[in-house]
Amino acid sequence: MSDVLQIVCPACDTLNRVPRARLPAGGATAAKCGKCGARLFAGAPLALDARGLDRHMHKSDLPLLVDFWAEWCGPCRAMAPAFAEAALALEPAIRLAKVDTEAAPEVSARLGIRAIPTLILFHRGREVARQSGAMPRDALIAWARSHAPAAA
Repeated sequence: MSDVLQIVCPACDTLNRVPRARLPAGGATAAKCGKCGARLFAGAPLALDARGLDRHMHKSDLPLLVDFWAEWCGPCRAMAPAFAEAALALEPAIRLAKVDTEAAPEVSARLGIRAIPTLILFHRGREVARQSGAMPRDALIAWARSHAPAAA
């Protein structure tokens, strides 16, 4: 396990090298981007497009939990508050993001998203786990932690 992590800035997409010791457990941290000064973690899911998803999925050392959703989807809207609350519990060990499948249909096709909401946990560009259907906050947190790589 490396003492330094490569983390993508949520504001400017710059890669930052951050000592693991500067990432205390539990939501927002003081770690900031070396280029733009934005917080690397705000304790909330990121809204990503196709390019942002690829950057965070392939360039960051952190596991990335993505909620694939659509505005018209009732279960997606019902799960949104639980997913947002989970960011406080899971960050900075796991980055949380949302991808609107209507705005990025090419991502849905490429990843084989057949139902929404679908949660996919990625680590270093590889799919680690997948779950379709809405989940309550505690179940979502437990599922993410049980599938996150040990080095995360």
